[in-house]
Parts: sequence; C-alpha cells; structure tokens
Amino acid sequence: MTKETDVLKVIPLGGLNEIGKNITVLEYKNDIMIIDCGLSFPDDEMFGIDIVIPDFTYLLKNRSRIKGMVLTHGHEDHIGGIPYLLKEIDIPIYGTKLTLGLVGNKLKEHSLNSPATLNVVKPGDTVKLGAFSAEFIRTNHSIADAVALAISTPVGMVFHTGDYKVDFTPIDGEIIDFHKHAEIGKKGVLLLLADSTNSERKGYTISEKTVGIALDNVFANAQNRIIIATFASNVHRVQRIIDAADKCDRKVAISGRSMVNVVNVATELGYLKMPPNILVDLNKIKSMDENKIVVITTGTQGEPMSALSRMAVSEHRSIQIKKGDTIILSSSIIPGNEKTISNVVNKLFEKGADVIYSDLADIHVSGHACEEEIKLMHSLIRPKFFMPVHGEYRHLRQHGLIAENLGMQKEDIFILETGQVLELTPNSAKLAPKSVPAGKTLVDGLGVGDVGNIVLRDRRLLSESGLMIIVVALDRASGQICSGPDLISRGFVYVRESEDLMESAKQVVKDTLEKCQSEGVREWSALKNSVKDELREFIYTKTKRNPVILPIIMEV
Repeated sequence: MTKETDVLKVIPLGGLNEIGKNITVLEYKNDIMIIDCGLSFPDDEMFGIDIVIPDFTYLLKNRSRIKGMVLTHGHEDHIGGIPYLLKEIDIPIYGTKLTLGLVGNKLKEHSLNSPATLNVVKPGDTVKLGAFSAEFIRTNHSIADAVALAISTPVGMVFHTGDYKVDFTPIDGEIIDFHKHAEIGKKGVLLLLADSTNSERKGYTISEKTVGIALDNVFANAQNRIIIATFASNVHRVQRIIDAADKCDRKVAISGRSMVNVVNVATELGYLKMPPNILVDLNKIKSMDENKIVVITTGTQGEPMSALSRMAVSEHRSIQIKKGDTIILSSSIIPGNEKTISNVVNKLFEKGADVIYSDLADIHVSGHACEEEIKLMHSLIRPKFFMPVHGEYRHLRQHGLIAENLGMQKEDIFILETGQVLELTPNSAKLAPKSVPAGKTLVDGLGVGDVGNIVLRDRRLLSESGLMIIVVALDRASGQICSGPDLISRGFVYVRESEDLMESAKQVVKDTLEKCQSEGVREWSALKNSVKDELREFIYTKTKRNPVILPIIMEV
C-alpha cells in the first residue's frame, strides 16, 4: 500500500480559469519544485491595481522544502511574479539564456541583485532539484528560447509543454524537438500538463514567417512614418519588424520602457540581429524624413500609461500623431481589453492615421497551439493522466474534450481550480480532499497585497456614486455641536446645484447627533455609525445613490 508521503502532489497556484499568472508546484515528500511564476493584468473591477501576482502563502509556509524553480520561457505571464517571490525567498532559478536575461532585467528594476540565483541552461540539459530531475526540451513559441519540461519524479514522468505551437519555419530556424517528445512518450509519461490557450481554435497556428510577408507589404506601401505596436517580449516579431524596416531603408526608433529594456537585453545576448546604424534615438526622429522612420512601441492592449495610448491622446513627449501616419497593432487582444483597445484605435483614426490591426491584415499570429497541434502533442506524449493548464475554464474544458476524442478516459482527465491538489502514484491519480491557500495578490504601486476586496469595493463605490465627507466639532464636556456639520461632496453632486439636498443632509446629521446626545451615546465609533446609517438612508431615499460616506467628528 502506498504511503501518503510517497504521493506526488501537483498544485497549480495560478494559470487555471484565467489568462496569465502561471505557476505550478510539484511536491514529493520534503521536496518542492516550482514551474514558472507569472503575473496577470487587472480586470475592469480592479480599480487602480497595476498587476496581479499569485498568492505565495503556501510557498512561504514551506520555504525550507523548496529546491528551486524552472522556467519555460520569458513572457510576463510566466516570469513577472519572480521578483515578488524572491523578495521573500532566495531560491535557485533555472532557465534558458534569453529567459534569464529578461528575469535579470526585472530583478534590477526591483533592486534585487541575486546573480547566483540565476542558472542558465540550454535545451538538452537536465537539472536535479531534490527528488526531481527536469530536462529542458526545445519548443516553439512567440519568444525565443522557449522550452518544454520532462520532469522525472519518484512516481513517474511529468511532462509540461510550456506555451508552444508547431512552427516548421520559425524565425530562428530552431524547430520544436519532435524526436525528443516522441522518445519521452515512448518511455511512458504519467501526467501531461499542456497549454490550453487556443484549444477552441480549429486547424493549425500560422507560422511567424507569414507576419514578415504581411509587414513587408505594409511597409512598402506606407508613405509617411510607420509606428508599430507589439508585445515587448515577442523578440521574433521585433526581429521581423527590423528586417522589414531595413528592406525599405528605414531607421528604427524604440518607444516604451519595457520595449527598450527587452531590445537591449535581446541584442546583448545575440537574439536580435541589428543591421549597422539602423537604430536611432527617439528624440531625433523629428529632424528626419518621415518616410524613413519606423517606431516600435508598446501599448498593444490599450494600457492607459503605455506609449501608444499616450500618442493617441497627444501626451507623448516625442511623438505627435499626424495625418498619413501608418500605425500597426501587431498583437492579439487579451480578453477583457477589447474596449480600451477600441478606444485607442478610434482616437488614432480621428487624428488622421491609417490604423492596421489583425482584422485588416495578417500582421499577427498566435504563439499557441491550435486543435490539430494539440492532437499531435497528445499523440506524441501518450500520457496516462492529463491535466490541461494555461487558460480560462472554457479552454481547459475544450482541451479535455480533445483528449477524450483521442481515446483518453474521462476519469483520467483532471480539470482543476487554482489551489486544488492532484495526487499521483505510479498507477493512480485523484484530487486531494483539501486545497491549499491560493488566489490573487494585488499590486498597487509599491503596495503588495495591502489592497483587498474591501478596498476594491470602496473604489468601485467611489467610481459609481462618489464621496460625501461630514465634518463636525463636538464640545468635549457637553457633547453638543460646536461647529458644523459641514458637508464636502466629491463625485456625488455639485453642491451649488443641490443646495436643498445638502442642507437637508446637514439637518439629518444634526438631528442624529442630538438624538445620540439625548440617549447618552458618546463613543466616537457609535456616533459615526449612527451618522453614516441615517445619512445613507436619507441620501438613497432622495437620490437612489449610495456614495461612500466618511464622517469626521472632532472634540474641542
């Protein structure tokens, strides 16, 4: 009979039922290994939040057991959470050269200097982390140096695809290592963890080379400046843009902090091949011929502070959009960002620019496998058990159906939620009865985790109904009103146009305080709660609105 301690535990702390924030934990006895540590971006209800990272509670509780982290590739949704974890735990991290180059850049931004923590590997290498041995296997994605992971454990092989697609003509010429995938599948795989992002899409993902052909056509026909937005970490796409610019005898300028950082790192490490003298300073393009300029920028998702968004509202320091500019959005839309992207596109059109996006030309291809490539991966790996990862619930479920159609038994497919634990032995897999702490940690400026549901609720209420502040001074001895009540309104009503309402509200506050005095209520918290309750009821009756009410009571 297998002991409980002989069980391999697979614990997703992120990346399930969501896009981004990918992190998975493998645990066997006293050894823990982490796969990736990403971030996600806030949804519309997370007012003021900058990014979202995983809840590290379980890792912090078990820090002494963590043997290290392995990385599949350098996208933000797989490495963006690393600086926040390293501020709490110092662990070795293993990844390919570009991936760790991007991680190192992020650590510098966070003033974390841990060069000994980062260990460069290449496809074919194996690292041992306690009870685990992880082999890195070349794959294709929309960033160079992406790998899959073949992880040997005491109970069997766990294969993690990472983010991948099958590209027979990749930009760097490094085709996915099918031979190694098939070899591992032949030896036997206990559990497959596979990317589900494009599981709803039929057919195959188009090669990145097709983007180069489309860009060549657009560049050849553009009369004035070309401004092209893409994901900063999509090094292959940046290379295609530089090649297209070079063919048209155009100089290239870089805009956006993250784009500048990635281009610098990728160039230093040899992943970007720059023709001589093609790069120019962004601040010098004003003096150049407009038909000789290409600007590569960030802002594909309409982020308010991104370079492209600032151009759209005429707030960019170096670039003002002019009539005749060609602006290209070379990216896909992350779910939830449709409205912000649409707003930016409309503003650019209003300024007279020609805007080209994926609906109008083949200027973007996905980095994720579609249904036929997913079938190929399953056919090569042939796992005993399967757990879809990286996607919203509909993506995970569709991936599960694909596996069923390929002959897997439904009871061998596990669609988990974040924090659930899958327990494996050489011949069995089941969900553990208890989950581990997991969820979202919100990052707001320098604050990590100090904004929770209550604060978000208040921010939502402030955005919907505004704020009312009541200021009143009470006599310390008698409890009678010495001054006020004064009412300050922000985002609720314009005081001068609602004098009757505000005067009535003041009277409600006065009557409430006098009632409390007559009943002998002198405790501040009780007074504040009484004022809030009475005023909230009055305001709602009169306006059908619920502003945030903030009483300030002073004793004099």
